[in-house]
Amino acid sequence: MLEFCLTGAEVLHPDGLRDAPLSVAGGFVVADGGRRVDLSGYLVLPGIIDAHGDGFERHLAPRRGAMKDIDQGLIAAEAELAANGITTAVLAQFYSWEGGMRGPEFAQRVMAGIAQVRGAVVTDLLTQLRFEIAMLDAYADMRRFVAQHDIGYVVFNDHLPHDALDKGKRPPRLTGQALRIGRNPEKHLEMMQELHAGMDAVPAALDGLCADLAAGGIRMGSHDDRTGSGRAAWRARGVAITEFPETPEAIEAAHLSGDPVIMGAPNVVRGGSHNGNASAAEMVMMGQVDALASDYHYPSMKRAAFFLADAGVCDLAAAWHLISAGPARVLGLTDRGVLAPGQRADLVVLEAETRRVAACMSGGRFSYLSGAAAERFVI
Repeated sequence: MLEFCLTGAEVLHPDGLRDAPLSVAGGFVVADGGRRVDLSGYLVLPGIIDAHGDGFERHLAPRRGAMKDIDQGLIAAEAELAANGITTAVLAQFYSWEGGMRGPEFAQRVMAGIAQVRGAVVTDLLTQLRFEIAMLDAYADMRRFVAQHDIGYVVFNDHLPHDALDKGKRPPRLTGQALRIGRNPEKHLEMMQELHAGMDAVPAALDGLCADLAAGGIRMGSHDDRTGSGRAAWRARGVAITEFPETPEAIEAAHLSGDPVIMGAPNVVRGGSHNGNASAAEMVMMGQVDALASDYHYPSMKRAAFFLADAGVCDLAAAWHLISAGPARVLGLTDRGVLAPGQRADLVVLEAETRRVAACMSGGRFSYLSGAAAERFVI
């Protein structure tokens, strides 16, 4: 394991950003010691923790087809994570009626691939299963799947276009979606109608499923909450986390009840949601966001933190908390998120002037090292 003492850099310590040495040994932050490395002109910040990201899918599906060798795609995805300062990543995989890369069969391939590469990469890769609640016939299989792959985080989704189906209309983009996954459009529509028709049985089924998962110590979250009553229903089942809530009402209900709120970093960077949902930056300003996640774009994590700091929404320490200590707390990861003795040596080194990632370290091992910073470490 590497042992060194970083000097000259502005370091984000638990008490704020200051020029004070930071020592690493045995994979952990330590009080002092180690070979001195001059990082004048750089910032040293806690490693970024991504509580929900599906950007890895781009590496598994070049153009229209999924890769044959899932492990190679995941290795490429890990390189992107590291280059963006992410030291812990929750890979969010669908288990859905939507099929293709969202179907149960592909989820099996992805989980097997993650298990295969986990020991060969540096970034800490965690898993989340995004389960479509309308799949009543799959509840038992999903329980077994979670146990088989030791998945510690399950999030509940509902992507059925209920409004269109209620009116007997053909949902928009149905034909293209069906053809993309190799399914007959009429069969696809028939399946959606059957799932929609069975929604009355979903609440009771969810009660049992959530009780079973909670008994197994599984962390649970809801996705795209829109109402306070909906959030309350999830809370009653032990589903504490709310991911990407769509309305201020749902966000306020979660916040007032102490439910962790995760919003999208791309929402911050874009200056708002791409589909008109609640503004993440505004919710941060109101103190109602616990963590930001990459959602579909890994570079947005770092950019969102600096956007908030530069805009005066909060200082850099508070902004960085949303992508480090905040998500660590939401995920129950007590050994990371801050640069303090005894914590994992998860850190990112940025060029102070350009804010580019120069180095990334997870568990005391480099996952990314580039340019002039590399010369300082190796000489």
